[in-house]
Amino acid sequence: MAKKDISYGRVQSAEDLGQLVRAHRKGKGLTLQTVSGLGNLSTRFLSEFERGKETAEIGKVLKALRTLGLDVIVQPRGPSTTSSHKRRLFM
Repeated sequence: MAKKDISYGRVQSAEDLGQLVRAHRKGKGLTLQTVSGLGNLSTRFLSEFERGKETAEIGKVLKALRTLGLDVIVQPRGPSTTSSHKRRLFM
């Protein structure tokens, strides 16, 4: 069975994020039980998160992402994300 390529990038819904995380986890050959043990998260939470549950607790979501080696990057939409714009935001 061939591995499916994972399309990382823009996430617009809880379902998008869950599908991406599930594909990433499976691509690494990890089970829900393994991630649960590594991140001290319940398998029920992880399963609901991967299915796109919209009320998933943000702290737990971030913990699950860290456990799987994923980062969250927030940036403005559109073409105005130049380095000078970023400097102004953080000065």
